[in-house]
Amino acid sequence: MTDTLLTPASAEPAKKPADLGLKKRYAQEARFRLYGIIAIAMGCLCLFLLFFSVFSKGYTAFQQTKIQLTLELSEKILDPKGTRDRKQLAKAIRYNKIIEPAFYQAIGIDPKDKAQKKDRKLAKKIISRGAAIELRDMVLANPELIGTTQTVWLLASGDVDSFVKGQISRDIDEKRRQIKDKQIVWIDSLMDQGVMEKKFNTGLFTFGASSRPETAGIGVAIIGSLFMMGIVLVLALPIGVAASIYLEEFAPRNRWTDLIEVNINNLAAVPSIVFGLLGLAVFINFAGLPRSASIVGGLVLTLMTLPTIIIATRSALKAVPPSIREAALGVGASKTQTIFHHVLPLASPGILTGTIIGLAQALGETAPLLMIGMVAFVKDVPVTPFEPATALPVQIYMWAGAAERAFVERTSAAIIVLLAFLAIMNISAVLLRRRFERRW
Repeated sequence: MTDTLLTPASAEPAKKPADLGLKKRYAQEARFRLYGIIAIAMGCLCLFLLFFSVFSKGYTAFQQTKIQLTLELSEKILDPKGTRDRKQLAKAIRYNKIIEPAFYQAIGIDPKDKAQKKDRKLAKKIISRGAAIELRDMVLANPELIGTTQTVWLLASGDVDSFVKGQISRDIDEKRRQIKDKQIVWIDSLMDQGVMEKKFNTGLFTFGASSRPETAGIGVAIIGSLFMMGIVLVLALPIGVAASIYLEEFAPRNRWTDLIEVNINNLAAVPSIVFGLLGLAVFINFAGLPRSASIVGGLVLTLMTLPTIIIATRSALKAVPPSIREAALGVGASKTQTIFHHVLPLASPGILTGTIIGLAQALGETAPLLMIGMVAFVKDVPVTPFEPATALPVQIYMWAGAAERAFVERTSAAIIVLLAFLAIMNISAVLLRRRFERRW
């Protein structure tokens, strides 16, 4: 008898594992990752294009074309009476009588030849009109130079500076070019002699406002911004921290505190120009503070920065574990001692970070400062916050609307300086947080 393997007619092959849609989900995940990579790449590309556009236009402003001249500081011209009176020495027109003949001699023009009058008129445009002011300031700083012969480097005009930097092409037809052919010959001759060179532009950081690009700088704007940031730091930090401590640790939970918290969050999103209108109405029209002064700008930016500091400080206080408070209270510390001796020190990294970010935001604001009149033409560096001043963002705004070609590079250079300040402040915030932050 043979054994036979009987297979039931109703038997079915084993089922495959149920399809749970894994392939579809994996494909969706891969697409999502691809979209994320594309988004990051596009963001990096836009950031690169922004930086490239700013730096490619602005790096040339950190150099300025200057001309070396040997000048005889004649006492007969500068101080014929020999009194050394500063009011008399401050008259810039006298210094032109020293600079122009020396420059004519350097390019081979006779200062007294009537036939070369047109040449002298063209030659005068190569030297900046601010050169006389440079020489005047040098003599005022040291009157003993009168009667001596000095070799000095003086500013070339803005058009000559642009030409030397290659921003004005010599291939353009003379009628459409700011620099004429004769001037080009003189410029080439001076450069071959080594008496015309591009030097580091210290004036960019020391000069104030000027209608001439070669004598325009961000010195006043930097001082004004520093005054305002100092005011914001002195006022916003203690007020913001105090308000945060009260709301987070002491204030009862009721409809009034809820209303205050909602308003603080809403104020953080209010357009900055609204704070400018508030400052114009309260600090200038009502309080009578001087227009265009750093004190007003600082107060306006303080109001704008307060919500940011309060929100950041409250978040830092909330991040401190409740066990710290309970332990301090358990050993007999009062509520105030618990906050100031234990909670606040542990929350300080977050508070510092929020403060620095708030200051960085305030440093880059333009709209509220425009509303309080900080677009004034300020040439002299302010000594106190109550004197007229401007700010870096406002200076960038004013230069961006200037007609001269040389202001384009100065606009980009000011943006570079502003970005440097913002980068330093944000990097400082990150480093401080990493240095002092505790992980629970």
